[in-house]
Amino acid sequence: MADYETTHSAAQTRSAAIDEGLRTHMNKVYSTMSVGLLLTAAAAWAVGNNAILMQTLFTGFTRYIVMFAPLLMVFAFGAMINKLSAAGAQLFFYTFAAMMGVSISYIFVVFTDFSIVQTFLVTAISFAGLSLYGYTTKRDISGWGSFLIMGVIGLVVAMVVNIFLQSPAIMFAISIIGVLIFAGLTAYDTQKIKNTYLQMAHSGDQEWLAKSAIMGALNLYLDFVNLFMFLLQFMGNRE
Repeated sequence: MADYETTHSAAQTRSAAIDEGLRTHMNKVYSTMSVGLLLTAAAAWAVGNNAILMQTLFTGFTRYIVMFAPLLMVFAFGAMINKLSAAGAQLFFYTFAAMMGVSISYIFVVFTDFSIVQTFLVTAISFAGLSLYGYTTKRDISGWGSFLIMGVIGLVVAMVVNIFLQSPAIMFAISIIGVLIFAGLTAYDTQKIKNTYLQMAHSGDQEWLAKSAIMGALNLYLDFVNLFMFLLQFMGNRE
């Protein structure tokens, strides 16, 4: 009986430690993501409201560098994450977030400031609800992953094709589908971050867990930004 009580007490202690560790891990994910979003917003506002910078960065071949630099940085981050320290990975993420802000700074020229703020608030509320669902649901939604990734690939192909077609109808359809896909990814990625921590919590590898939190922040950051950009396409009022 004494052995049972000792074992039961030890199990409860381990469970409590994991729960506390999970809360700390998720706080790290959301705080890192939030700082990234602030950097993106600051960079986008600073560049978008500077006519000289806008003309310099979005004219000629330079605009393609600005447009595709964040995508290249994401691929580079994935390739380098195992070689980077946790501090180096965090710095890389913040640099990427600032570059993303420069890349989407054109929204301050295309859309009114009020509609940008309004869309951001709608995105924030939607994101919070979707992420909360992903964290608390008992349902296993890991099966969504392959379907959603295929949806993202299809979106990218459709967007590239529409660069040449310039069809408002296709762009509207892309925006709606994009909102649905990244809404699903928000819940999916949140549950994945939580489950990954629970699976690896016993390893005791704090460096890996720290980098895992940064990768989780990157995934949720991308979900938020894409959700915002697609919502802005049909919620934003143009200048």
